[in-house]
Amino acid sequence: MTQRTDPVRVVAAGDHFVLPGLIAGAVEAELGGIAVETRELTLGWPLEPFGPVSEVTEASDAEDELIEALDGAEVLVTQMGPVTERVLDAADRLKLVVVCRGGPVNVNLDAAKAHDVRVCFAPGRNAAATAEFTVGMLLAALRRIPQAHDLLAAQGRWESGAAYYTYEHSGLELEDLPVGLVGYGAVGSRVARVLCAFGAQVMVYDPYVRGEIHGLRVHSLDHLLGRSRVITLHARLTSETRGLIGARELGLLPEESVVVNVARGPLIDESALCDALESGRLSAAALDTYELEPLPADSRLHALADRVVLTPHLGGASRAVAEKAARIAAEEVGRWARGERLAHCLT
Repeated sequence: MTQRTDPVRVVAAGDHFVLPGLIAGAVEAELGGIAVETRELTLGWPLEPFGPVSEVTEASDAEDELIEALDGAEVLVTQMGPVTERVLDAADRLKLVVVCRGGPVNVNLDAAKAHDVRVCFAPGRNAAATAEFTVGMLLAALRRIPQAHDLLAAQGRWESGAAYYTYEHSGLELEDLPVGLVGYGAVGSRVARVLCAFGAQVMVYDPYVRGEIHGLRVHSLDHLLGRSRVITLHARLTSETRGLIGARELGLLPEESVVVNVARGPLIDESALCDALESGRLSAAALDTYELEPLPADSRLHALADRVVLTPHLGGASRAVAEKAARIAAEEVGRWARGERLAHCLT
């Protein structure tokens, strides 16, 4: 292959997490001897899905800004850029879109195919961060760490902490605790290794995974639920797994069990979860994702602060994730520029 002499024109449409400078720096380092012109653009983070009836989801509402930046560009690297049919119609020189996330939900794939634009993504960039966050959420729920923090830091009430220093209200420890993992992919497998190191009795349900695992393989979800004091969810959200954990499934858990979800909110029937928490059937839950995001102000979960740990979808947020995402995306740009086979291409 003859190395091109004209520069590769790249738009680094980052945001306040995957910074445009991280993307541009990674692309320039990856291309090495190939000339590159990068145009940096910072897009906002959407608080709700793009558009009322949208062709893309979880994207910045910045079509006009992106169209202007893409004038003459061949490559777009972005996390939240709304790559809609309108954007693709306007970007007549665009040949490659690389999304710095595990799925290109901000790209209209059908329109990209019609425009002969290759679309790549960055799988695995946040697996370690999400696994670590999951373990942190689990420990916080088991030992009531946020509630104790609130008593002392927010309310200044040292003596009230004694309420947790009783047999009835003290938390559980991981050693010898039966913990069930629903899903054993990149995140679930890491969580399993960590929990085994803590000495937990790890059980795994994942009908799609073969080979050796950390923990005991369980061949039915009902069996897993019936034996687990804690369950943590690591399944992908599909039509099959939506509402996977409902009232019936929660009823199979032993009394005063704990539920952790740092995967996808719709895996759990949130109303049924609140019922189980309110009745005392579950002792606690730790949630980073929800059926509706942002979490509505009238959600029943807000009134359960003594039993739940709630975080605003932060599981995959670490500096290393942003750096990995930029690097994985840059590697795809390098493959494309050198005429090599793309590693994570969907079109």
